[in-house]
Amino acid sequence: MIVTTTDTIPGRRIDRLLGLCKGCSVRGTHVAGDIVAHMKNKLGGEIHEYTQVFAAAREQALDRMIEDARELGADAILGVHFCSTEIGDGVAELMCYGTAVLTSDAGG
Repeated sequence: MIVTTTDTIPGRRIDRLLGLCKGCSVRGTHVAGDIVAHMKNKLGGEIHEYTQVFAAAREQALDRMIEDARELGADAILGVHFCSTEIGDGVAELMCYGTAVLTSDAGG
């Protein structure tokens, strides 16, 4: 599966638009990790506990979007975007979405 933030793929022709494909992940932090993160937030610098949570959420959302595109019969996803929303205290949703397409070799 080709996954790209661009609207075209060099060397590929877009034969068919299959529609929106999406994936999301809702994650919370562990209470102990949240306490450490709040302490680090006051001191400044990267909060590794949140970085790890969001990295896992990003990968899960991306995997779910790719699966959604496969179910539509796609071989590529164009215009991929990520967005996040805080749902509650220590809970956030990460959404990944793009356009599922069917492509072919531009040369033939």
